[in-house]
Amino acid sequence: MSRLLVVAVLFISPAWAAEPPALSTGSVLFQGLLGLLIVLAVMMAFFWFMRRFSPGQTGAQGVVKVVGGVMLGTREKLVVVEVGDTWLLLGVGGGQVNTLHTLPRPEGMSAPALHDPLSGFSEKLKEVLRRREG
Repeated sequence: MSRLLVVAVLFISPAWAAEPPALSTGSVLFQGLLGLLIVLAVMMAFFWFMRRFSPGQTGAQGVVKVVGGVMLGTREKLVVVEVGDTWLLLGVGGGQVNTLHTLPRPEGMSAPALHDPLSGFSEKLKEVLRRREG
């Protein structure tokens, strides 16, 4: 009886003992590319969410405006900051910020406006859309 059972097991291959189907190179590459695209999409959504909802400066600089600056070394720089009608020359480096000089804002000079790199694109897009409509 036990011999009959052994013979039956040898001739009848159960489904769990079957070999998995062979995967082609194309399907493996497609799965890898699909996984990469999913990871990149999740990262882009995360960074968009962080940029959109994170606290920090938005558009305007408020009371303190950076007029300009120059790098002196790998970690040191001089920065001119406008606070109200006063310009401050600040030395920044080594985890410290020191006021080096204070002067009144020169006549006719003010802090430069923030440059939005996408502003030119948005204006061109509006112009193209106006041309398509009319």
